[in-house]
Amino acid sequence: MPIKIPSDLPAYDVLTREGVMVMDEDQASRQDIRPLRIGLLNLMPKKIQTENQFARLIGATPLQIELSLIRMTEHQARNTAIDHMETFYRSFAEVYASQEKFDGLIITGAPIEHLEFTQVTYWDELQRVFDWTQTHVHSTFGVCWGGMAMINHFHGVQKHMLNAKAFGCFRHDNMNTASPYLRGFSDDMVVPVSRWTEMRKAEIDAAPGLETLLHSAEVGPCLVEDQGHRALYVFNHFEYDSDTLKQEYDRDIAAGIPINVPCNYYPGDDPALMPRNRWRSHAHLLYGNWISQIYQTTPYDMTAIGTEKSA
Repeated sequence: MPIKIPSDLPAYDVLTREGVMVMDEDQASRQDIRPLRIGLLNLMPKKIQTENQFARLIGATPLQIELSLIRMTEHQARNTAIDHMETFYRSFAEVYASQEKFDGLIITGAPIEHLEFTQVTYWDELQRVFDWTQTHVHSTFGVCWGGMAMINHFHGVQKHMLNAKAFGCFRHDNMNTASPYLRGFSDDMVVPVSRWTEMRKAEIDAAPGLETLLHSAEVGPCLVEDQGHRALYVFNHFEYDSDTLKQEYDRDIAAGIPINVPCNYYPGDDPALMPRNRWRSHAHLLYGNWISQIYQTTPYDMTAIGTEKSA
């Protein structure tokens, strides 16, 4: 949450340069409060686990959040009960027809990274989602494959297959400590990674309007800001529970699929020991900062979202 101080107080400029949320009297007097409407377009097979992970993070701020669960229209979930989907989810076609708007939208990853984007059965509809965000969503957060798909749609940046799965907890560098999305972040931090593809920093840097905020020397870009499309793209998994990588590792071992022990995850890299969560605080910071930034910038009148006035 922002601190309200006089704009002519020396601390105002100092804190602003450091990325601290500050607000002067004029801004505070114009600010109205209402619940923030956040949508979750859930592309993951384990719907309930994913709902829990993101709800835990965006629900940890003092602000009131109204969460809406969204699914692709034609794609049928095979790992979640039908009654759960019918009770709690709406199709994108329904959301689109209603012409409702959202302060924020999270687009999750999906375990389909081995496919070219155009080979995904719901790719055409997902492209419509991306375009719809520009007129109906104030800020969009694309996660893992969802972020790669969105940055490819808007900027043509390609994903590349890795020779081996990037799997484990990797150190990342803070590339912009003054970014409002990185308030409170350390200069470096550990982030869970689980993917067979990557996006390359040189190609992201070559695309106008993109800024890499978090980067790893080992596994490449992690968090990218796209101001022009009011979007963030995160390729790794701040939202993971303590045992999510363990679940993936145990699943592959049980199925006889070759998989390396997730690096830097188990104490002493020993899978017999319980992993320790070293990213929880930064996960709450990232999503809390995103929610706070939405709160600071979204119009009180939701009909203004996606208009020139809103931008």
